[in-house]
Amino acid sequence: MSRRTPPGSAAPKNERADRAFPAPNGVTGVGVIVVDEEGRILLGLGHDDRWELPGGKVDAGESFEQTAARELAEETALSVSAEAVRIVAVLVDGKQGVTRLSAAAVVPAPAGGTAEVTEPDKIVRWAWTAADALPTELFEPSAGILAAWRPELDVPAHPAHCYRIS
Repeated sequence: MSRRTPPGSAAPKNERADRAFPAPNGVTGVGVIVVDEEGRILLGLGHDDRWELPGGKVDAGESFEQTAARELAEETALSVSAEAVRIVAVLVDGKQGVTRLSAAAVVPAPAGGTAEVTEPDKIVRWAWTAADALPTELFEPSAGILAAWRPELDVPAHPAHCYRIS
């Protein structure tokens, strides 16, 4: 793993220059499980014919809850407060040498809201799906988030370390 100080920067006092600014080697994100009054889950159909949860990468300085609320609004036009978001697990996995840290967030569907396709380059449509009738073609990280939330769900296996939060 290469760690280096960016050009023109000095390492903080008492910090070795080679450790002050590590090279990025991971991704931190949130998968948002939106549950309506009937217990259905909101899933988006991607252009690769796989279904996925709303969610995305955590911005610098954001909490998991803030990210979940922001990503949900950006991707579906559904608005919830960060206080309404409950983090139920954190998953750690890796693909192609990149460590991925994903929080599983659960939020009740906002009353009177309708999910809209706001990013048509990513999602074809949003649909409410019964938890016991999930599609088999799931985006792998979404399958992991769903299994972390409810281990009894019939979802494709997703190799990850799951840290459940009580």
